[in-house]
Amino acid sequence: MRLRAVSLAALLAATAPALAFAQAPAVAVASAPSVAQAQDLQAAPVADLVAEVDIPWSRFTLDNGLTVLVHEDRKAPVVAVSIWYNVGSKDEPAGSTGFAHLFEHLMFGGSENAPGSYLGRMRALGPTNLNGTTWFDRTNYFQTVPTPALEQTLFLESDRMGYLLGEVGQDVLDLQRGVVQNEKRQRDNQPYGLFSYTQQDTLFPVGHPYRHSAIGSMADLDAASLETVRNWFRDNYGPNNAVLVLSGDIDEATARTLTERYFGPIARGPVNEPAQADVPTLDAPVEITLHDRVANTRITRNWAVPGMLSEDAVPLAVGASVLGGLASSRLDNELVRGDETAVSVQAGMQAYHRVGIFQVSANVKAGEDAEAVGARLDAIMADLIQNGPTEEEVARVATRYVAGTLQSLEQVNGKASTLAEGQLYAGDPDYYKRELEAYASVTPAQVRDAMQRWLTRPVASITIAPGEREAYVEAASAPPGATPVPAQEIQRVERMAMPEIGEVPDIDFPAVERARLSNGMEVVYVQVDTVPVTRVAVEFDAGYAADRADRLGAHSLMLDLLDEATTTRGPTDLAEAQERLGANINVGASMDRSTATLSSPSANLAPSLTLLADVIRNPAFSEAEVERVRQQRLSAIANERTNPNAIALRALPPLLYGPDSPYGRGFTGTGDEATVRALTAADLRGEHAAWIRPDNATVFVVSDRPLAEVQAELNRALGDWSAPSAARGEKRFAATVPAAQPRIVLIDRPQSPQSLILGGQILPLSGTDDTLTLNAANSILGADFLSRINADLRETKGWSYGVRGNVNLVEHQVPYLINAPVQANRTADSVAALIAQYERFLEAEGVTAAERDRAVAGNTRSLAGQYETSAQVMNALMTNALFDRPDDYAETVASRTRALTPAEMDAAARAAIDPDRFVWVVVGDASVVRPQFEALGMTVEVQPIP
Repeated sequence: MRLRAVSLAALLAATAPALAFAQAPAVAVASAPSVAQAQDLQAAPVADLVAEVDIPWSRFTLDNGLTVLVHEDRKAPVVAVSIWYNVGSKDEPAGSTGFAHLFEHLMFGGSENAPGSYLGRMRALGPTNLNGTTWFDRTNYFQTVPTPALEQTLFLESDRMGYLLGEVGQDVLDLQRGVVQNEKRQRDNQPYGLFSYTQQDTLFPVGHPYRHSAIGSMADLDAASLETVRNWFRDNYGPNNAVLVLSGDIDEATARTLTERYFGPIARGPVNEPAQADVPTLDAPVEITLHDRVANTRITRNWAVPGMLSEDAVPLAVGASVLGGLASSRLDNELVRGDETAVSVQAGMQAYHRVGIFQVSANVKAGEDAEAVGARLDAIMADLIQNGPTEEEVARVATRYVAGTLQSLEQVNGKASTLAEGQLYAGDPDYYKRELEAYASVTPAQVRDAMQRWLTRPVASITIAPGEREAYVEAASAPPGATPVPAQEIQRVERMAMPEIGEVPDIDFPAVERARLSNGMEVVYVQVDTVPVTRVAVEFDAGYAADRADRLGAHSLMLDLLDEATTTRGPTDLAEAQERLGANINVGASMDRSTATLSSPSANLAPSLTLLADVIRNPAFSEAEVERVRQQRLSAIANERTNPNAIALRALPPLLYGPDSPYGRGFTGTGDEATVRALTAADLRGEHAAWIRPDNATVFVVSDRPLAEVQAELNRALGDWSAPSAARGEKRFAATVPAAQPRIVLIDRPQSPQSLILGGQILPLSGTDDTLTLNAANSILGADFLSRINADLRETKGWSYGVRGNVNLVEHQVPYLINAPVQANRTADSVAALIAQYERFLEAEGVTAAERDRAVAGNTRSLAGQYETSAQVMNALMTNALFDRPDDYAETVASRTRALTPAEMDAAARAAIDPDRFVWVVVGDASVVRPQFEALGMTVEVQPIP
């Protein structure tokens, strides 16, 4: 169900590589590296990091068989409620594929004692992390709620476990089948989107539990009667087939009382024995070539291997990381950085309960011989399989894995999922410790032996080459006039009354401290000691908007090169140094800011800061590195032109802002081919000198270490950094935005089973304006799952997997963007429906009292979980700085929101949003889409892919 609000940041993250842009004279930069920057980087032993990871728990079982795990964590007044059902797509018999995923959707549709949308009721409770997922081995549902909302959450969660089917009627089933079909279309519509079907069909024989995808067969879903679907639920979703984890502001005694009250009366169900599955071996090597509308040929190597509980699972995962998972992997070093015949590589071990898939892939550089690249890839693999990795490679993989685990467990929901997975698959909530210890102790010989056992068997070589996509099998629908098979009447059972929600206290945002480094750079700091991790962000006033109109992509290309190589470390050295430290350094941009971020175990903070300083202060910009990254950027631009989201994000900004505005460039930030081809190393040095400099920067820190200690380390790494003599970059925004020219622009993307609609307008607002009232109103109109537009296109019409309209805050002129992927044959109808919804809301049917109360309750109560982690606190610090908000901004939100009235919300929406000014970009198959607009009398203009 993974549906969330589509912000500009999310849209960009889904489609772009490293981002940002600028203007600057081509001048030489830079000083020689300091002694501190060139010193050896000493990391803490991985065993010390493993010792930091611990999730204390208690466990009990109700009389009906429900297993309950409790983890007490009082850092925030929230509780994660995570329930895992021991049933997934591997357990579906022939003719019933997709039922587990279908029920993931049906269980959000309401239950007998809480009819209507589950999400609608939960919205008022103020949850974070609210969702559900289906996979081969399980179905899970989770939400993190304020502590006073826990009882009502448990009532609702137990009601859909024990009292669901009275709300699952034929109309609900038909609607959700349509939503699932659109979810499938949305996934299939992506470049390389059909690969996984061929991979599973090839690796697993007919009848094997892992052969079919979790989303299932549309034909099976269409053929299923209501009673058949209900019986699937009766057989698999009983309390004895589930694990419930409560993690956070709760203790075992309270958990016992509440789970007995709400789950105890639910009767046991049949026992589901998870499907057994062997690890199949192909009779002989298989070679398959598929075609898709992609920019690069992708070659893959695939094997079925043992699952997560096998002793070989960790050695195989380590081998995959050494081969193509680490930034310093052998395939990266040989194919991407070495002979430069591939633009990207990847290797990974997907470990399921019973089996796994070991997959290796390489995206071949345009103009290279795919067969030759494949042969080179095979030779690199053969050497690793024959001789195994080095001790040092294995140690770097282990450190990276343990450091990542340490950070992932900061959220109570992350800890709940970790405990649930261990209990469900291994019968041991501490299974994660066994995995960590296996990573910390695995030897090169174990990795070599595991790879020899499993990767010397026949391989499935699947290639996806550019070309016309193979015929797409559209999701079928029930034949006209088909009569549904009657189902038994559900005998409803009366339950206790739904509990009320307790008072949720206002949040107390952690204290913000400030300091300055010896060179004057400001440090904004918050201490958070939930995990021994430090996060640092060095933020520069640049971003996409810094790009010149005649040099699009220059700034982002410069940023891409920062973490590639420095004057003291080559690309491999830089990657290996991060891996040894368990540190992550990333350089990227938003529309308004360019940022170098670091996350590191605090035990390795000093050497990690040395590395971060080297990246931002001493980029190499060697001719060889510039040319290699240039080719990767050209490949990225070509790939964007095959991706519906990226196509729309490139096309819409110039239509909204005009080409001369700093915001009137493609939101992906990758720029244009001509600029990228022409840029020189001197140009990029000048770009760096203009923007990446101490007098244009602010340092943000969230750490468990005290400010004095962090400040001392920052001074050591950055305090002697001085600004270059070149002029600092300047962004120039016009006082006004060009008048809107409303229109519908159609971009032809043949063979698209779905159309991507991206619409928007420029609001009469800047990011520094107060948008709280407008955002509250828009949560009802466009931003929430229950918004008017999503309720219409997804929950009523079933034409989309989900649509969103968002106020996308930027520093200056703020855009309003509507993102709507819809089934191809309903494209024009969907645009018309969206316009109608906006007009009705803004002209006549504004915010109702019930909608206001739901939005106010959800927006205030959710604050309790919005600053649970160091990453969330860091984001708040940077957001407050960008939009000129006070440090205590978060603490003012609740009282201001509670004071809102429907009239104020209506006024804010009507003053800002004007559907008569919307510009629409539609990316889809013109032969299917254009006649629809013509039939509705809507004029469209066709433009090429930008």
